[in-house]
Amino acid sequence: MSALIIFTLLIALMLTGMPISIALGMTVLTFIFTMTNVPTESVALKLFTGIDNFEIMAIPFFILAGNFLTHGGVARRMIDFATSMVGHWYGGLGLAGVMACALFAAVSGSSPATVIAIGAIMLPAMVKQGFPKRFGAGVITTSGALGILIPPSIVMVIYCVATGGSIALDPAGHRVSSASVGQMFMAGVIPGMMLATLLGVTTFYRAYKFDYPRLPKASWTERFVAFRKCMWGLLLILIVLGGIYAGMFTPTEAAAISAVYAFVIAVFVYRDMSLKDVPKVLLGSANMSAMILYIITNAVLFSFLMANENIPQQIAAWITSVGVDWIIFLLIVNVLLLVAGNVMEPSSIVLIMAPILFPVAVKLGIHPVHLGILMVVNMEVGMCHPPVGLNLYVASGIAKMGITELTVAVWPWLLTMLIFLGIVTYVPELSLWLPRALGML
Repeated sequence: MSALIIFTLLIALMLTGMPISIALGMTVLTFIFTMTNVPTESVALKLFTGIDNFEIMAIPFFILAGNFLTHGGVARRMIDFATSMVGHWYGGLGLAGVMACALFAAVSGSSPATVIAIGAIMLPAMVKQGFPKRFGAGVITTSGALGILIPPSIVMVIYCVATGGSIALDPAGHRVSSASVGQMFMAGVIPGMMLATLLGVTTFYRAYKFDYPRLPKASWTERFVAFRKCMWGLLLILIVLGGIYAGMFTPTEAAAISAVYAFVIAVFVYRDMSLKDVPKVLLGSANMSAMILYIITNAVLFSFLMANENIPQQIAAWITSVGVDWIIFLLIVNVLLLVAGNVMEPSSIVLIMAPILFPVAVKLGIHPVHLGILMVVNMEVGMCHPPVGLNLYVASGIAKMGITELTVAVWPWLLTMLIFLGIVTYVPELSLWLPRALGML
């Protein structure tokens, strides 16, 4: 009954148009003040301790690094390198767009940032080359979603924060801890590369089918020059992932280092930014960070209410009692997350749903890392379809296309992403093999 009241109240507040963060806070306060004996002091304490978490500090640093890279010419150099490598294939610029999005995703951690950085340069170039605007917009909108799957990923950090305080027991009754940020980052490598490949195959097939333009083949000298120019940006991938795996620093420290490194290469190496542009980037990053941290604060309070009412454990007990196995459960999770993607943005969905799904999944023998990657892929799909797909709105502004027209444009790639979601859901080793091979599981 408590769960029904809580979610009814939350949905009712969201339907009024209230921001999700405020709706979460109002739901918690209303329920606690009217239906529980929880002292109000504990609410204030939870608000403070909820974001007193070392891992959360990685979020503003990754946002700052992504903004420096977006404004600092790194994206343009990655596009030049990708074009030199695959531009001569069918749909060459489209394939280069997928490859550039994958490369930029590996340094930014954000899907909208990837769409802005790559799309602003690539879309006009594709139209000028003779590609239909719909084709280019479809490629960039969906490939930009790689930003949250290929590590580093802000959504992965949020998943780890959301499940950090959850209590879960496996089928044998042993306590299971949540996934770490390092485990999630390594788990995202193979699925990220696989999805980038599938999106590339879809792009190539459509370009071949409709005989879209191809570029002249670049020489190896041109490829080497393009690689040398973008090398400083690519080094950030090695610094973040290599440093985490080698134990040189934690993911949060890696985020801080990436922010400093991105600042140095944008201002002093590439010199596409001047020092007078830095305050604007800092302010934009602070605004975005504050928005996300405010959502996290209220979501942690919501998780506290769920735990206080013992709702996740009750759901886990009910699901196991009715005989639902992990196959059906994951199907239900996918449907639930895809539906949620129609009304909420990714960070809010993960913060609300992860603490609820985590104990149930563990109870059914599903690894926390597998669940995390599954949720991230669902968030990718949600960012590419209306009504609240962030990538759609960002790409719409760049391509000067309506949301309806853009929705039609992305469907071949969106269908590819849904097929990939099915593969990731029922082949756990795609997510677990690399971190297990590296001794992280």
